[in-house]
Amino acid sequence: MSKTLATYLAAVRSTLQAAMCLENFSSQLVERHNKPQIEAGGSTELLLKPVVVSRNKNEKVLIEGSVNALRVSIKIKQMDEMEKILCKKMMRFLMMRAENFFVLRRKPVQGYDISFLITNFHTEAMYKHKLVDFIIQFMEDVDKDISSMRLTVNARGRIVANEFLAKFN
Repeated sequence: MSKTLATYLAAVRSTLQAAMCLENFSSQLVERHNKPQIEAGGSTELLLKPVVVSRNKNEKVLIEGSVNALRVSIKIKQMDEMEKILCKKMMRFLMMRAENFFVLRRKPVQGYDISFLITNFHTEAMYKHKLVDFIIQFMEDVDKDISSMRLTVNARGRIVANEFLAKFN
């Protein structure tokens, strides 16, 4: 892992750990409802200032907190058209199976590739440090997976081109 990636992930980790102080908070509008305030957006006094941790303009994390929920949106590095297509397909595949990832949102925040929503119920049922580790591990693995898929596509393209051009010899 490069030094800049390690620094970037350490900054994301420490910011997530600081923002993960969530507690149960009932709705101020409807009795016996407990909606994530970051999603409901009803009152601004319940929302924290959004924090953007950025490695460069193509790779950043938006962390939006409230009294009872935390939304983490990730923009994944996409250097060319091939990586954009691979990233879009992979994120679509994951988001279609969002119910299997308890903290994954079906739709990302505008301008980001994927979003996670962590509520106070998640932090009560799961360990906070394990949730942070999951997001950091996801960020590491998705970059590796997209690079691996890119190499595979290029290798397949090279083989197809060789077979196609061999017909003309």
